[in-house]
Amino acid sequence: MIKIKIIISLIGLTIGCQTFAQSEKEKIQQIEAQKQIDKQRKLTTKLDSAIRLSEEGEYEKADEKFKTVLKTIRSVPTDLTFHFGKNSYLLGKYKQSVDWLTKYIQLKGTSGQFSEQAIEWLNNAEGELIKEKEREAKQASEVLSTDFTIDCGPNGKVVCTVCKGSTVITRKNYFGQTYSTCGYCHKLGYLTCDEYNQLLKGNLKPQVNR
Repeated sequence: MIKIKIIISLIGLTIGCQTFAQSEKEKIQQIEAQKQIDKQRKLTTKLDSAIRLSEEGEYEKADEKFKTVLKTIRSVPTDLTFHFGKNSYLLGKYKQSVDWLTKYIQLKGTSGQFSEQAIEWLNNAEGELIKEKEREAKQASEVLSTDFTIDCGPNGKVVCTVCKGSTVITRKNYFGQTYSTCGYCHKLGYLTCDEYNQLLKGNLKPQVNR
């Protein structure tokens, strides 16, 4: 009889331990679930803040907010790809805009909430990106005088292009005009050929007048 009581007590204790363990496990799961809910809420708040900034014309601040959100998540919400892509266009970051708007269209096709807008913004961004590449190609093909050394002639001198040979630089301000000695031509009104070429290339530094 005593043995039976002991066995029953052990069974009861085992069941109690299992129940306690299960209860603790459920508590941990609930805590983790709450953490995920809080994390998602904070994420949504940051995303809403970024969208609001973009709508208010604060594109730089919105860009930073979107980037902050992207750094804190593993899986990117589809709506973020649209809003970030649109804001990137408004910020003049056309390559970035094309990348993110393309992602939205790939994910949502023509049935997404923002699909129609995404296609329109994407077309605009692609057009601007083409223009940007054309400008870069044109600039790359330009031949500028700063790429060469200029021959200044037999006397090897050039009238100072900063003070126009007057040795004095005139500046206007709220109180009228101010005058200072030109720091480039050493009060001579002209530059040597070497100085002139350095000036063209942005390498000639003015002498500090004391």
